[in-house]
Amino acid sequence: MQRQIFNVFGNVTRQVRSSQRAFSVTPKKREIFKVQSSEDFDKKVKNSQEPVIVDFFATWCNPCKLLTPRIETIVGEQAGSIKLAKVDIDEHSELALDYDVGAVPVLMVMQNGKEVQRMVGLQDEDKIRAWVATAVKNAKQ
Repeated sequence: MQRQIFNVFGNVTRQVRSSQRAFSVTPKKREIFKVQSSEDFDKKVKNSQEPVIVDFFATWCNPCKLLTPRIETIVGEQAGSIKLAKVDIDEHSELALDYDVGAVPVLMVMQNGKEVQRMVGLQDEDKIRAWVATAVKNAKQ
């Protein structure tokens, strides 16, 4: 007998056999990443061919902590059509200044090296989902 365990995208993540355990893991798309440096930001965000949501956050920010699982879930639902870059403003204050981030959290959609949308503050999941869907739709045009 063989059981399959599915992830939220409907992909088989593990296969378990009754007499022995055999695991197969699907390759994970790197849709969510933390920006490590300004050069990393340029490479992964500004030079990206697909849209990237940039999440400017701080570890001490409670609204940021509430927003993180919401935006990560919604980006995961998009099945790779948009990426999420996380930028800690305490580690990368120069990026926050470059993009006029005066308060956190800030979500910003970048495409072809330019900012195309911005959302400031903690939002409910439905509003974020609609905002991300608009960004994905606009990117396909």
